[in-house]
Order: sequence, then structure tokens, then C-alpha cells
Amino acid sequence: MKEQILQEAFLSQNISEEAKKIVHEILEDLNEGKIRVCEKKPDETWKVNEYIKTAILLYFKIKTQKEFKAGDFNFFDKIPLKKWTGHEKVRVVPQALVRYGSYIAQNTVLMPSYINIGAYVDEGSLIDTWATVGSCVQVGKNVHVSGGVGLGGVLEPVQAQPVIIEDHVFLGSRSIIVEGVRVCESAVIGAGVVLTQSTKILDVTQKQVKEYKAFIPKNSVVIPGQRNKSFPAGNYQVPCVLIIGQRSKQTDKKTSLNNCLREFNVAV
Repeated sequence: MKEQILQEAFLSQNISEEAKKIVHEILEDLNEGKIRVCEKKPDETWKVNEYIKTAILLYFKIKTQKEFKAGDFNFFDKIPLKKWTGHEKVRVVPQALVRYGSYIAQNTVLMPSYINIGAYVDEGSLIDTWATVGSCVQVGKNVHVSGGVGLGGVLEPVQAQPVIIEDHVFLGSRSIIVEGVRVCESAVIGAGVVLTQSTKILDVTQKQVKEYKAFIPKNSVVIPGQRNKSFPAGNYQVPCVLIIGQRSKQTDKKTSLNNCLREFNVAV
């Protein structure tokens, strides 16, 4: 019933008081981590909860722009920032900006960074300096998001899968992951890797290359690469990414996050 009311409100220009009430309830639950935009199913696939994304889009429609203050800083926007009390058990370094409607689990560390509405960051993760976590991005447990990483957000279309970073993943500095790419558990993404829906993801660990689309398998070690491509003007090198190995199962996760790429003679 709630989903139908939201859908009707989204398709029309008239948002009823009942629809507004539902939107505020959903956003509050989203903010507290009781629900999430996208969740993992028992078969290891991910399901997008379209009604939640619809509620977020409606929230933008019913909110008006106004001034928000944060100490000596002031902002002019529709969506307020999260308020921290210490009970959340989250370390929030000054200038870590987190929008209302996102969820940050306990024992996480937020360096000066930006996290948008609808995002979910699970326990024990680190969002390092100048990293951005876009709208509806799903970040798992014990994920290391290095400095300057860009995780792209998505609100429309409502059925589109957001960027998904599963548990124990390491994302090297200045890597960019957008357009609903999924990085599976314990993968290690090297510095400067760019992953989009059109990025060629090439597993070069065997005699025959294997190609993936918008998907990094579990435990993969990934670095930037180049491949030959013919154009009318000649042959040129175009970007791709290479899966060059598997993260060692024998190594402690925290140690391997920092040392794994060095084991393959790759800069972090």
C-alpha cells in the first residue's frame, strides 16, 4: 500500500499529506539504518528497494531550501546534515559531512569526506580524506576507502543498482567507481583504477583472458591497465583494468589490505 501511494505521488505533481508522512517515516528509518536502499539476498545477489529511492526523490520535492549552520559554517540546501551525539560510536573528524538519510554504523571512522543521502556504511569501515560516497552507495564492513576515492551515486532510474562495495574491500587512493559497479568481498583495488559500466575488466591470471562487466570477483587484485584499440587514425592505447591475482587467504585481512598490492609489485 505504501509503495503504491509513493508511486502515485511520484508520477503526479500533487503529493498528498499521507504520502509526505510515508516519505518522512522512510527517511527516518533510512537515517537510522533500519532499512537500506539495496540489500544482499541469500543467493549473493543484491536487491534494489525501489520504493526507498522513490521516497528519497519525493523528499527532495517536498523539502524547501533553507540555511543550515554548523559552527562557523553555514550552508543553503534542502537536506540537513546528520547530527552527532557520540552515542553512535562513530569517529567524525571535523569537515566530515554526512547528509541526513544516510547511515553510518558504529566503529567507523570518517576523515574529512562527504557522504550523500541514501548511502550505507557498515561497521569498522574507514572513509579517508576527501573521499566521496555518493547517494545510495552501499559500503560493507571493514572497508578501507582511501583518500580521494570517488564512489558515484545514483537515484534515477529507481531500479538502477547503486555502487556496491562488499565487506573487507580495499580501495586505493584516487580510484573511481561509478554506474552501479559491484566490487565483491575482500577485493583489492589499486590506486587510480576507474570502474564504470563500460570499463573492460580483464582477468589476466590464466592463459586465456576472461572479461567481466561492472563486476569485480571476490578476492581479486586489480590495477589500471591499457589495451590496443584500432581507430581510423591508427592504433592507440585505451584504459582498462587488469585482475592480476588473488588476495592471499593466509594473510590477516588488515595486513593484506596494506601489503597485498606490494606483493604483486604494484603501488597502493
